[in-house]
Amino acid sequence: MSAAKKTPKVKDTPKNPRIGILIADDHSVLRQGLVSLIGFEADMIVVGEASNGREAVDLWRQQRPDVILLDLRMPELDGVGVIKQIRADDENTRIIVLTTFDGDEDIYRAIQAGAKGYLLKDVPREALIDSIRRVYAGETCLPVHLANKLAERIRGGSVSEREIDVLKLMAQGKSNKEIGSVLFVSAGTIKSHVKSIFAKLNVNSRAEAVANAAHRALIQL
Repeated sequence: MSAAKKTPKVKDTPKNPRIGILIADDHSVLRQGLVSLIGFEADMIVVGEASNGREAVDLWRQQRPDVILLDLRMPELDGVGVIKQIRADDENTRIIVLTTFDGDEDIYRAIQAGAKGYLLKDVPREALIDSIRRVYAGETCLPVHLANKLAERIRGGSVSEREIDVLKLMAQGKSNKEIGSVLFVSAGTIKSHVKSIFAKLNVNSRAEAVANAAHRALIQL
């Protein structure tokens, strides 16, 4: 059963406008906590809650909130998918990813899709509220340690989709010959992919490559 909640639009006077916020997260306890936290702020109001990605897109279309607080991993449609769908309708939408995942690939994909902020769920209350106000004002908010990860991801070069396929099979312990058989290419081609992966991830072994790729959220173990 749908857990989406829609709050009727609130008309604010020009002298006291409030930032309308949509919360999208599949954990009800966290949503409730954010609603409570935001309720203490005179210049903010929660206009809707969504428990999955598709509900988030639907509620955004109905409510047109000023800012979206969006989890990255959700049922139905993930956070990056939500960002892409919403920004296809309105590229000026202000979205803050609020997640537990800090892999540089997660950050890169979210920012590349159009998120204006990326915060971890253990962010201090004051920092979260400040980020909402800053993103609403048109700024981009990315904590320094996450910005450094993003910069490292960009410097390291992009791992191709085929190289990710190779990494997933490497994680299963398959040899170059076995990987080539699965992907219908020669072992020599796989050897070239592995060499490229090592260079892009700055590693010297298959085990390091798999661990690094998992840490960067390129693959899931």
